[in-house]
Amino acid sequence: MTGATENQASDRGGKVAVVIVAAGRGARAGQADGPKQYQRIGGRAVIARVIDIFLAHPLIGPIVVAIHAEDQELFRQAVGTDADRVTAIAGGATRQDSVRLGLQALRSHAPDKVLIHDAARPFVDMDLIDRTIAAIGEREGALPALPVADTLKRESATGTVGETVPRSGLHAAQTPQGFPFLAIMTMHEEAYTSGKTDFTDDASIAEWMQMPVKLVPGSSDNVKLTWARDIAMAHQRLSSERAQFPDIRTGNGYDVHAFEPGDHVTLCGVAIPHDRKLSGHSDADVGLHALTDALLATCGAGDIGTHFPPSDPQWKGAASRIFVEHAARLVRERGGRIANADITLICEAPRVGPHREAMTAVLSRMLGISADRISVKATTNEKLGFVGREEGIAAIATASVVFPGEVPE
Repeated sequence: MTGATENQASDRGGKVAVVIVAAGRGARAGQADGPKQYQRIGGRAVIARVIDIFLAHPLIGPIVVAIHAEDQELFRQAVGTDADRVTAIAGGATRQDSVRLGLQALRSHAPDKVLIHDAARPFVDMDLIDRTIAAIGEREGALPALPVADTLKRESATGTVGETVPRSGLHAAQTPQGFPFLAIMTMHEEAYTSGKTDFTDDASIAEWMQMPVKLVPGSSDNVKLTWARDIAMAHQRLSSERAQFPDIRTGNGYDVHAFEPGDHVTLCGVAIPHDRKLSGHSDADVGLHALTDALLATCGAGDIGTHFPPSDPQWKGAASRIFVEHAARLVRERGGRIANADITLICEAPRVGPHREAMTAVLSRMLGISADRISVKATTNEKLGFVGREEGIAAIATASVVFPGEVPE
């Protein structure tokens, strides 16, 4: 459907994969604003927050998101195209079937362990992920859970209290639930072929197959968004956290490439016919190179040469969108939200104006922001210097990023 190729996703080298279950329709949360996993809390889609926390974890490799077949465009709008380790697949009719299909999609990556997480839990944190991964054994699953604190009552057939249920030893299960990959995949296949379709979580399948599942401390923050009021409370919580004076950072980037014989130039991701091309180790997209440096500057992450050295043959002829998407992902992993991107192309030829709209659309998809937050401009150098002599093209880029928290004194 969408997302990375299998080779891209396995480049991470991680042995812990993730299945995110996001195919539900969320009827209890209300459909006025769409399924709950795509509703916005604190300015971002629920599912985007979930994906970002797993992308930021150093042990996580490929991520498969099981979405409803009708939600492809919702997913693209929510997540963007910068998550090169994320693959979206069509989920099944039930949660259980969506997980099974997600596990099948990970088969070629052969991870040692897998985490299975509900998209409706956007407040999962690094510590909880760490605890769950650490508890997974060769033949043992891991289940984050919290002891039940409320007094439990069983309802009678007449709608009155039938009995008080002892809460000693009772726990409320959370996700992500972790398992040895091959074991849980085999268990899901066994349940499917046996016609057992009523499991509400993956630990239940492990119990059915008599695999031990270790309890690990859950998190009281790791709530599941079930009702419309849950989404409203989550939004209020995040809005309150963001009410502090924002940390707004601006980064600048500059790049230049010389012309050489060819038949087109690539600028801001768009191929433009021309009687020459730009010389460079990659596709020499001077606009995207400048933008990459601008994004990296906002989070102190070095420059394009640090991440993609020209001495490395794997980047020979590479599409520069890879560099921009990598920089955008680093910004998001550090908690940043890209607010604006401004690129000025400096050249005598080719003409940029006829291609500006296409460039803006490409950049919007790369950065996961709306087109009205992107500016692509062009100017000549009035026949002065190397640009004026039509020996090459230069570009200047500026990126603005909003980070959470106050500016440190």
